[in-house]
Amino acid sequence: MADIDAFATSLLEESKRFFEKASAESDQAAKAAYLHSALLLGFCSLEAHVNAISEDFVNRPELSAHEKGVLLEKEARLENGEFVLGGLRMHRMEDRISFLHRRFSGLPVDKKALWWSELAGAIDLRNKLSHPKEATAITAQSVERALRSIIDSIDALYQSIYKRKFPAANMGMQSKLDF
Repeated sequence: MADIDAFATSLLEESKRFFEKASAESDQAAKAAYLHSALLLGFCSLEAHVNAISEDFVNRPELSAHEKGVLLEKEARLENGEFVLGGLRMHRMEDRISFLHRRFSGLPVDKKALWWSELAGAIDLRNKLSHPKEATAITAQSVERALRSIIDSIDALYQSIYKRKFPAANMGMQSKLDF
């Protein structure tokens, strides 16, 4: 599973690097493109981390077909009197995070925690960019807040499930990349 963990972290590093490039850019069109890239790659990283965590637990024998379905984003359906996993069944990111947190830490997500509310705002921002109904101006401040919420969300999952910090959280918004 180390490959998906490394890929998920590389997506986060790319996201932070595009944010750094946006911050240094004076051309407004380029700045907007870098901010869009940073935001979308940040969410790709969050999705990859959630998938990596899910893969860590999916083979546990005590999990029901429905629980495995949530982890793998597969439909659980009855076939010949037993539940089997079938086609794609998407779940909202918040639901998957909440499920992982409760199922593997034993505790529900603290919905009053700052990271949870900031994640909701970040998802709203991402949705405005991914599913636009009107032109949306994305600011450096809103993207920075979104990326911080993504890092904090992954860190909260790591701390609740693995009982350790998310290693990349120590770098904050600073990227290891220099392209």
